Amino acid sequence: MTAAARVKPETFFTANEWQALSARSSFMGFALVLHCWLVIAAAMAVGIAWPLTIPVMVMVVGNRQLGLFILMHDAAHGLLHANRRVNDRLALWFCGSELNIYRPYHLQHHRFVQQTEDPDLVLSAPFPITPQSLRRKILRDLTGQTFFKQRFGTLAAVLKSPPAGSSRFNLLVREAKKQRVFLLTNATGLAIFSLAGFWWAWLLMWLLPMATWLPLVSRLRNLAEHALIVQNGTNPLRHARTTHANFVERALIAPYWVNYHCEHHMFTQLPCWQLPAAHRLLAAKGVTQQMEVQPGYATVLRLASAARRQASPA
Repeated sequence: MTAAARVKPETFFTANEWQALSARSSFMGFALVLHCWLVIAAAMAVGIAWPLTIPVMVMVVGNRQLGLFILMHDAAHGLLHANRRVNDRLALWFCGSELNIYRPYHLQHHRFVQQTEDPDLVLSAPFPITPQSLRRKILRDLTGQTFFKQRFGTLAAVLKSPPAGSSRFNLLVREAKKQRVFLLTNATGLAIFSLAGFWWAWLLMWLLPMATWLPLVSRLRNLAEHALIVQNGTNPLRHARTTHANFVERALIAPYWVNYHCEHHMFTQLPCWQLPAAHRLLAAKGVTQQMEVQPGYATVLRLASAARRQASPA
């Protein structure tokens, strides 16, 4: 196995610049997690007060559900808090994810990014695709089909054709154990909202975003980060893509600076809140001209659905 080529921070930053960018914080991780949950709570409150706003609140909440994953991703790199134990507890208790499985998987992605051994290569390899294929994928996301397949697809398959000697009841019990965190947290949330008389709010502004908008923005994120990036390339400045995002895109598609993905792969020691500063410094030094950077998500979608277009050069 050949690991992907790396860059050295000192090639692009002075010692003082790098020290300021890579400094760990015991405050920012807490602040961002709190911000994420406050945005979700505010969106749900607005939807309860003014039900006509629910379609917009579905997008806001779904985007912040992705935001919780992005913050967990920072925790997988040990960047969410200066103390490693606190870092991991933040991911578990407030971002809803244990790191013992995700962290080794994700670090393998970084070690072999866009190489044959990259476990995430399957997400970007199919692109470019036809506009019709992209529309079908978006439709499956927005109608909950992607969510159901990812969450319950394996269970549906084994229930349809149970393995020899396995009862459907035992299969259900086994799956319930695997999904216990998801089932328990959602049952608890539904119960709390039901006691307050707003059971419908949990269904429409937590589960519905999770089943529709979250799969869509997750797809857009994966597409923007690595689709149309040459495989087995040797240029570490072009192993991932940075996509500029305006205010609406940040609010509905790309939370917590996830769009600065090229910088993240170049400098994995940088917490998400320092990626914009790193980008500005690189731009001032002319480095971004050598990187894979696109002006917005609409541009990336057009590139990804141009079936004859070739991948970006190394």
